[in-house]
Amino acid sequence: MKKIILIVLLILPYAFPQTKYLIYFKDKGIPQGNALYKNEALYSETLNSLSTRCIERREKVMPAGKLVTYEDVPVNSGYVKDIRNLGIKIVNQLNWFNAVSAYLTDAQLSSAIKLPFIKKIVPVKIFRIDTSIPVAKNYSGNTDKVQSPADYGPSYGQYELSDIPIVQSKGINGKGIIIGILDDGFIWQNHEALAARKVLNEYNFVFHTTSTAPQPGDSPESGHHGTYVFSILAGYKDGSIIGPAYNASFILAKTEDDRSESHIEEDNYAAALEWMEAQGVDITTSSLGYNIFDDTTYSYTYKDLNGNTSIITKAINLAFDRGVLTFTAAGNEGATSWHYVDMPADGFNVLAVGAVDKNNIVASFSSRGPTYDGRIKPDIVTQGVNVYGANANTTNGYEYANGTSAATPIASGIGAMLLSTYPYLTNVQARKILMETAGNADSPNNDIGYGLLSAEKAISFPNIFENNGTFGINKIFFSSNGVVPGSAQIHYSNTNMTFSTASLNYDDTLKYSFTVPVMPNNSRIYFYYTYKDSLGNNVREPAADYYTFNYGSPEIVTGTMNDINTSGTTLAVNYPNPFNSSTRIDFYSTANQSAKLIVMDAIGQVVKVLFNGTAVSGRNSFVWDGKSGSGRQCASGVYYYILRLGGRDYGNKMILLK
Repeated sequence: MKKIILIVLLILPYAFPQTKYLIYFKDKGIPQGNALYKNEALYSETLNSLSTRCIERREKVMPAGKLVTYEDVPVNSGYVKDIRNLGIKIVNQLNWFNAVSAYLTDAQLSSAIKLPFIKKIVPVKIFRIDTSIPVAKNYSGNTDKVQSPADYGPSYGQYELSDIPIVQSKGINGKGIIIGILDDGFIWQNHEALAARKVLNEYNFVFHTTSTAPQPGDSPESGHHGTYVFSILAGYKDGSIIGPAYNASFILAKTEDDRSESHIEEDNYAAALEWMEAQGVDITTSSLGYNIFDDTTYSYTYKDLNGNTSIITKAINLAFDRGVLTFTAAGNEGATSWHYVDMPADGFNVLAVGAVDKNNIVASFSSRGPTYDGRIKPDIVTQGVNVYGANANTTNGYEYANGTSAATPIASGIGAMLLSTYPYLTNVQARKILMETAGNADSPNNDIGYGLLSAEKAISFPNIFENNGTFGINKIFFSSNGVVPGSAQIHYSNTNMTFSTASLNYDDTLKYSFTVPVMPNNSRIYFYYTYKDSLGNNVREPAADYYTFNYGSPEIVTGTMNDINTSGTTLAVNYPNPFNSSTRIDFYSTANQSAKLIVMDAIGQVVKVLFNGTAVSGRNSFVWDGKSGSGRQCASGVYYYILRLGGRDYGNKMILLK
């Protein structure tokens, strides 16, 4: 497979007769900040440019009345007109970056830079694949069919490793979710596994047409990689392949140019993300990754792998800020001198997907972390060795290949299954559930991150929903022996290990729910479930630990009430650190006793009181979202968390990066 994600970034001045540039503007005709919201006409105009689906998704994560930001405002039309008056043809308009891209001659560059509204003009970076890296194309592996609730054929093993078939047997298949895929094109209408998929829209950002199939003058390889990836995510052909999200809807973008040994321009990727987000995608997934080894004036280096430098990384961060659950391939540089994840896998909240084999052993080629600023990468892994997918050169053929680009569609498919089951979840909740339930969540590292994804564990993990100011918990049980009707109960406590018991409401399909009694915000709640199966066994979930959350918070984690820290550490190091959106702080108490946990800034001022009450015996966990006690977003920098427990003070340092 040509694009299984080992990619080297090079500047290609010879690729076109002119060089492609990003032209940045100084402003958008209005100042940044609150001016946008005071300009009701401009706010409404920008909001109306977004689809209803996009607005509904943003409403889950963005403040009411501020569903659009300065980045969303279109670039100034007057500036665009003046650019065009110089004879310059604009290629992409990037509202999020207040820029346009265009091919410029030296004379046009000289004229454009003199315009008073121009901030800067820089060459677009071009990322190029190293085609010397071999892949396992047409691998002759085990193709024995495995009978299951549906006949997956040779694809069964790659999905079974992440517990996808058992979840699909319950009718969970991505229905109702919109997924945006960025790749080198798609020949989806010709292949038996993809012809019936629900493609809502597609656009070719290379040739600027409404078809992502190969165009006149295109490379013969165009669409081969994208079709393969699409089929792993959503292909359906009984006896051959059944992707995790075959019943979702899709928006497709061709962002990669297969001519001249394959390259992609960063403005195409950013423009595609902006285009997809406005149409209301729930998920984006890209099996493309980029890095550079050239130490040239305009090249990225490892120091730039900091989550906030490259345009493609910034774009994926902006998509997440708007409520999109984002996935991307970690890269195939694990065994090379580069070693690290590619861009945009360095993004703060993107789920960077690494590769393991059928035995859950990390692939040698799978890119490792950390990022330059010390964050663990990849975030998760799925099977990326000998993965079965559609061969775009045929109408009914298939092939095996290796790469994190093969692992990524499996992971994003599980994300679609999760959101399909619980449409009210935010992307923040979904991301945390996927990581919390992955196979290495207790000890994440820079080889496999939080570990192997499990669709069953993610979808059976309890989650918080809000209904008219009250909070409830939903839960699905995947019991091979079933649940005796009426036997499912929740046992919950918020103080002194005194548990109350309540029966669960059942929706007669899959979900069991419980409305949590009203409690003061941040009250610590521990709970577990019990039920009786059809064989008469009494079952407890989790088997030994407890689920726990703070009342009013959407995050549930797994822990033990009596988990006394045997290492002797009272205040644990927060994780992740550095962090962008939130970080978890644990401390350990030997008894139920008074405790206070606060966050302070670098000059000693109290930023927020995270807890002030009675700690439980064992582990106490809290999450700081980077905001002050008044709800103000804190600036990037060094902060301290201070614990007062048992008459003593403990403290650690953490770094917030926005």
